[in-house]
Amino acid sequence: MTRTDPDTTDTAGAGLEQLLESVPDGETPDLQGAFPRLDEARIRTLSALGERTRTERGQVLIAEGTPDDAFRVILSGRVASVEAFGTPEQRVLRVHGPGRFLGELGLLTGQVSFLTWIAADPGELLVVPADRFRDHLAQNPTLGDEILRAYLVRRMLVLGEGAGFRIIGSRYSPDSHRLREFAARNRLPHRFVDLESDPHAESLLQQLGISPAETPVVVWRDRVLRNPRPEDLAELTGIRPSRSEVEVCDLAVVGAGPSGLAAAVYGASEGLSTVLLDHVATGGQAATTSRIENYLGFPAGISGGELAERAVVQAEKFGVRMAVPADAMTLEAGREGHHRLGLGGDDSLMARAVILACGAHYRRLPVPRLEEFEDTCVLYAATLVEAQLCAGDPVVVVGGGNSAGQASLFLADHAGAVRLVVREPALQDMSRYLADRILHDSRIELHLHTEVRELVGERGALEAVVVEDNRTGERRTLPARELAVFIGASPCTGWLGDVVALDGGGYVLTGPAAAAREEPGGAAPLLLETSVRGVFAAGDVRSGSVKRVASAVGEGAMAVRMVHERLASV
Repeated sequence: MTRTDPDTTDTAGAGLEQLLESVPDGETPDLQGAFPRLDEARIRTLSALGERTRTERGQVLIAEGTPDDAFRVILSGRVASVEAFGTPEQRVLRVHGPGRFLGELGLLTGQVSFLTWIAADPGELLVVPADRFRDHLAQNPTLGDEILRAYLVRRMLVLGEGAGFRIIGSRYSPDSHRLREFAARNRLPHRFVDLESDPHAESLLQQLGISPAETPVVVWRDRVLRNPRPEDLAELTGIRPSRSEVEVCDLAVVGAGPSGLAAAVYGASEGLSTVLLDHVATGGQAATTSRIENYLGFPAGISGGELAERAVVQAEKFGVRMAVPADAMTLEAGREGHHRLGLGGDDSLMARAVILACGAHYRRLPVPRLEEFEDTCVLYAATLVEAQLCAGDPVVVVGGGNSAGQASLFLADHAGAVRLVVREPALQDMSRYLADRILHDSRIELHLHTEVRELVGERGALEAVVVEDNRTGERRTLPARELAVFIGASPCTGWLGDVVALDGGGYVLTGPAAAAREEPGGAAPLLLETSVRGVFAAGDVRSGSVKRVASAVGEGAMAVRMVHERLASV
């Protein structure tokens, strides 16, 4: 059946004809597997799930900033993917021909589209509604993996190209830093316009009628958000907000790092109504890592961001309800089989079982004046956003573990100079493969048995770092515009108060080590159960955990098995 989709007939936009005339002949070559062509057999199978739709030249098929509601395959004609459509900055990124499919990751995660897809020629599409398509992928894992792989690469390409919304502000503004961190941690395509260095920033603000004092602002097509919260960015981009009313679920998972994502996937796949909460983004510390090379099953390595994206799609498939950003601020242990999580304000969540997977955060460097630079020049991650921030700058990385090593190697591809400062006399706490690379990388200047003593700079702008050789006492001044700190972690347990038993370092005790229960004669805690019946802990937040991605995933899965055991005994 052929029809015209009323949702794809909008051809409005500034300079549409000029844009169409700029579309190059032919089509863009495939890039890293991002634009594969579906064969005839797969198109025939998908045809039974959807409808054929005629398209006209200039027809908007997917609009930037709106949800992608269908999987679309080009049967004839060509389609262009366009950045900033309808604005003076609009440009054609790529052109696609018959057999290729449209869209990107938002089709699987519920986020909005970060590009506009426009018919460059008259043609025909196969349109399969999103819910039917996702059901089909669940039954066809081979196709599902190919589609997911393509969408993940497309997201990576769009991130690298700076498409999406713009954050306009000063690199030295804490509010700008918070917005950029939220966008980076959630892998949202965007571009940062720095008031300090971009020559066009001030004229752009004048066009928008915004003074520098009102920044940071987020600009996306016809939307302008003045000094928004991360929650406002989440709403703008289609990330699901937390629910405002009290609800009851079987399992609440606090923290969306590897252990929390694993727990959510296993819980939902085994029939538990599952809610996953995180105050910033999915992926945890793993998502801030440019590449994980020792994770089983990925011999070429995998970026922490891609691992997180894959897990999120998996969780969506099994029906996990995700609330990001959502702060778990209190835990009230129930005596009648229900626990209450306070989410701030009047928001609450009731759960029959809770898994604490809230992880740990990197420790702050104990050095004077850190607060002056922390919101602007101190980094606790190494992703594309940090790479863009450090482009051409001298950077000092502090730490002797794997996170510091991975950050040094990654930032060396972008920064003007990288100096790695390690307190120990050797790279003894780093995996051998990383240590060998750093020792043989001429771009990285290694300073062993050395510690940071002073930070130099004015008005939140870092200029240099003073370090001291802890053997000789000799001091040196290292130029630095950014300081990346990876010196271990502290558990995110301050919000728990004294509800569950903690060890001397603030980590959650589980199993035999957990404190005795209040009720006399209570059953012994299960292996990953805390001192409160029905509340479990997994991953880095748990006392005695191994602090590896693989073990965190394993503990998340184990905790769900114990949740079933506990719920069956109630």
